[in-house]
Formats: sequence, structure tokens, C-alpha cells
Amino acid sequence: MNLQLKLENIRSVLIRQEETIIFSLVERAQFCQNNKIYKKNEFSIPNFDGSFVEYLLYGTEALHATVRRYTSPDELPFSKELPDPILPVTDFPESIKPNTININSKIKKIYESEIIPAVCEPGEDEQYGSSAVCDVNCLQALSKRIHYGKFVAESKFLSEPELFSKFIKAGAGDELMKLITDLEVEDKLLSRVEKKAATYGQEIGSTNGDYKIQPAFVAELYKKWIIPLTKEVEVEYLLQRM
Repeated sequence: MNLQLKLENIRSVLIRQEETIIFSLVERAQFCQNNKIYKKNEFSIPNFDGSFVEYLLYGTEALHATVRRYTSPDELPFSKELPDPILPVTDFPESIKPNTININSKIKKIYESEIIPAVCEPGEDEQYGSSAVCDVNCLQALSKRIHYGKFVAESKFLSEPELFSKFIKAGAGDELMKLITDLEVEDKLLSRVEKKAATYGQEIGSTNGDYKIQPAFVAELYKKWIIPLTKEVEVEYLLQRM
């Protein structure tokens, strides 16, 4: 088995991604919501039809595409019509099966409508560029974490191929959801990310227990959005696998 598909290695990657997500949210929380940057054509941008965040996201992803970021199976862009890599394409070891799953549009919508209002103070502080740079980092971190569900699903499939194949052939998405769900693991994850957020997000020297982002919110973010979206990716991947 490809080492990338060993469940203990996958868990290690997901645990590291928790810090990336928490730190990126802490960075974004220092600025107000600045809702103007999410509205289409709120800023006059030559030859671009979209929001300020989408403009910066496309520019970032276009640059990253040239150095073959999106040829990696664990990276998916938010933008379309990106340039080709200028570097030779890497021959990655076989891991997950070819698929068409990309739910970044859903992730972006949830991020802007649900996560930003929960993390940031309302209003405008006109730190539009800095806010959008943080948004790009947050969105990329969330996307990578959620789409890593493909690797989780492949690992689980390989552990019990006959059982999974039966439900895949039947198109039984509900049964697959039950198979991939481990409530005990999810509870441990929620406890861990809340403790991490309390540690990394605490205002040093504060006597009132002040936090840059509320630890309970980070746990809620995982419970309400990250875990369900990851499992959605897992089920869709399994249904496409065969």
C-alpha cells in the first residue's frame, strides 16, 4: 500500500492541518468582516468579473498552477482556466483513483456566509488587501483538509474492499456514510481542536481568558462544516471509485 494511504499517516496529516486552519483563522480574526471584498464587482478591477477575494484567489492560484501545485492529487483550485505548469509534471505514486470531485464552491460559500461573521468583528476597517490575503490562506487550508477525505475513503476501502464494493455497486450512499462514520474518533477530534484553539488563540498575558478566536467556535466549525463536508467527499469518492 502507498504510505500516503496508511490510516496512521492520514491521521498525522489531518492533525497537522488542524494547526494550519486554526492559525489562518486567528490571522483573519484581526480584521473586520469587510464584506465589500466578497461582493461581485464592488471594486473596479480591469478585465475581471468577480469579487476582490476571487481576484486575489485567481491570481494566487494562477501563480501556484505554474509550479504544478494542482497536478498533485491532494490539491484542488477554486478558480478555472488556470495556466499550465512551467515545470515538468511529477509522476506521483498511485494513491486515490481518478475522480471529478471538487466542492470548493460550496466551501467558499460557507466560508463567506457562515465562518467570517463568526470569526470577525462586523463592519469595515478598510484592510481589504490584508483581509483577502488571509481569506486565500483560510480557503486553501479548508479545501485541502476537506478534500483529503478522498485519501481517507480510499484507505477505508482498501481495509474492507468486499464490504465497500457491495454498497458502492448498489449506489447505497447512506450505507457508505454509516460505514465511514466513527463517532468516537470524531469526539476526540472535536476535543483536540478545541484545546488547540484555546492554546494557540489565547491572548498572552490576559487575565480574563481572552481569545483571538473562541475555542468553542473552532470545535463547532469542525462539527458543523468540516467533518460533514469531509464525509460528503468520502462518500462521493467511493461512489465514483468503481
